[in-house]
Amino acid sequence: MAVDVGRGPGPVRVVLADDEPLMLAGLRTVLEASGAVRVVGVAGDGASLLAAVDAYRPDVVLADVQMPGTDGLTALRILRSRPDAPAAAVLTTFDLDDYVAEALRIGVQGFLLKDTDPDALVRAVRDLAAGGAVLDPRITARLLPHLATGWAPQPAGLTLREQQVLRGLAAGDSNAAIASRLGLAEATVKKYVSGLLIKLGADNRVQVALLAKSWGLV
Repeated sequence: MAVDVGRGPGPVRVVLADDEPLMLAGLRTVLEASGAVRVVGVAGDGASLLAAVDAYRPDVVLADVQMPGTDGLTALRILRSRPDAPAAAVLTTFDLDDYVAEALRIGVQGFLLKDTDPDALVRAVRDLAAGGAVLDPRITARLLPHLATGWAPQPAGLTLREQQVLRGLAAGDSNAAIASRLGLAEATVKKYVSGLLIKLGADNRVQVALLAKSWGLV
């Protein structure tokens, strides 16, 4: 495991989990080369991932879903049940739709392919740390069929402000970013987001983003 580098302002603190040592090494090199991210812990299975999160309190977790012993989904399910859970994104491949669908139900904030461009990966980590949602455009279409059955089509009664907030969510923006763009208080945006979750029958902002993308809002 990596050496803890302390807390406070500075690079985004990340824990990586993957059972392939070369993948871990590559991801770590890419992230730390940016200067914007510091990998504070690595893990090769779900149990080690949970231990690393407890030890280092990262801002973001990037985890493979298929790992020996306690798999990534089980570990992420445990993390997402905690009130102080770090932002989490799944590292996946094209042939793991069932795992990705379950991760969507768990409420992870991001879905990234393992061959994501280095600059896009760093940007995704920073967006996650800021409270945004991250969806690799190459897997968005594969996620849409896994949306919960019974969700309504785009509501006709959304106010202009709700539509503006919805577009921000669809773009993966954090509440703070949406608030800055619209000239609102962050607490006000948070209320709009909560209201949209209820109106759309969604459990989290990733599901809202997927719905908005399916409606062509971004």
